[in-house]
Amino acid sequence: MKNDTVLELHHIRKTFPGVVALDDVRFELRRGEVHILLGENGAGKSTLVKILSGAYQKTAGQIILDRQEIDIKSPRHAQELGIAIIYQEFNLVPQLSAGENIFLGQEQIHASGLINQREIIASAQGILDDLGVEIEARKAVSELGVAQQQMVEVAKALSLDARILIMDEPTSALTEQEITELFNTIRRLKQKGVSIIYISHRLEELFEIGDRVTVLRDGKYIDTCNIADVSKSELISMMVNRELKEHFPKLRAARGEEVLRVNGLGINGVLHDIAFSLHRGEVLGIAGLLGSGRTELASSLFGVSRIDSGEIYVKGKRQRIKSPRRAINLGIGLLTEDRKSQGLIMILSTKDNICLPSVERFSRIGFVDTREEIQAATQYVGDLHIKTPSLQQQVMFLSGGNQQKVVISKWLCCQADILIFDEPTRGIDVGSKVEIYHLMNRLTAEGAAIIMISSELPEILGMSDRIMVMNQGRIAGEFSAGEATQEQILHYALEGAA
Repeated sequence: MKNDTVLELHHIRKTFPGVVALDDVRFELRRGEVHILLGENGAGKSTLVKILSGAYQKTAGQIILDRQEIDIKSPRHAQELGIAIIYQEFNLVPQLSAGENIFLGQEQIHASGLINQREIIASAQGILDDLGVEIEARKAVSELGVAQQQMVEVAKALSLDARILIMDEPTSALTEQEITELFNTIRRLKQKGVSIIYISHRLEELFEIGDRVTVLRDGKYIDTCNIADVSKSELISMMVNRELKEHFPKLRAARGEEVLRVNGLGINGVLHDIAFSLHRGEVLGIAGLLGSGRTELASSLFGVSRIDSGEIYVKGKRQRIKSPRRAINLGIGLLTEDRKSQGLIMILSTKDNICLPSVERFSRIGFVDTREEIQAATQYVGDLHIKTPSLQQQVMFLSGGNQQKVVISKWLCCQADILIFDEPTRGIDVGSKVEIYHLMNRLTAEGAAIIMISSELPEILGMSDRIMVMNQGRIAGEFSAGEATQEQILHYALEGAA
């Protein structure tokens, strides 16, 4: 064991009733390093970090911290040991200030029994300043952007004297500039000796910020490598145990009739004079920075946001889409950017989520025919290769990739043929991404039309037939897939039309 090793895991095993989640896993973390934990959804990453954070108890194996074997009994115990985790979904109280969130549960109390607000704000501001971020400790968290909220989470961990920081998909909702600022913060933390376990599905950023990488597959340890000594294709092969020759296996479908046309669409202060068409068999990619109006455009087409001007034609007829129900009746489905809060009802079963938008189809004189629901759900679980123990499994327990397939299934179940995919592969692993891409190919081959909104330029370039770039609520440029480059897209996304 090297002198700079702070944490070791040996032969870690975790079982749930009928499931082996981790089997003989090992891991090592050194002082002041960024150690990437990599694997497909369902590989065991979340289970492993939940053991380290005290949310789960290991079934077998050893955890050695600072050369002493320990058992992490609870999240509070993990904090006392200097281990903190920042989840993809932040654990902040929006109504409280940044400072109050940072010291929540560890407030300074006056002799009078009142909380020492001045001390909290001063101490919190010191931590934020030390991180090199411009955040006022007095400001309410609800007034902060996503990247700033993430820095509040980091500051909260440091207020607990965390020596080991676990970051779960920290860049999933950040802009390129915000990612750069986050990486600068991570580098400062490394210089202070903080050790970071970093989980991400964005392989490009691993090579920018990581020192070493450990790969898990199907709950088992595969290998640990220095980032400098391994290629992206080698990592993918270790993750999926198969060679993915094409990350974007695009198949061109025959372009059919026009199914959607938008003329002069506008929402006051948000969207301005949007005009485009969509045909059967094609994928129209929409690129742009966060805040460019991409998601607002999707919401307006699905009847969530009311338009102030313009016309929408669906299959040749002008339509007024005032509600999602109207959009669904017209054959439009929306895969939302945030599948957990907007696309799924997490406590319901796989079957119920698939069938919910089509409940009228399964109803007879006011009663739902559950046998017909089961038959339909079984078909989509099989067709889309959704990995679930049963149709009754709550979707909260499925991996991100399988949750995404459930969302797609519900729109296929209600026979939508105009599909709006808003960040379709965000937060899912590379193997599941390729499955989503193959599914898109199948849908367009069968005559569906897809609008794909994505922040990942390789995805836009790899899977689109045409590409539309948005900037400040306007269409800044449009390209065929063959003529577009990342540089062109970024230029129009940043600068707008020439």
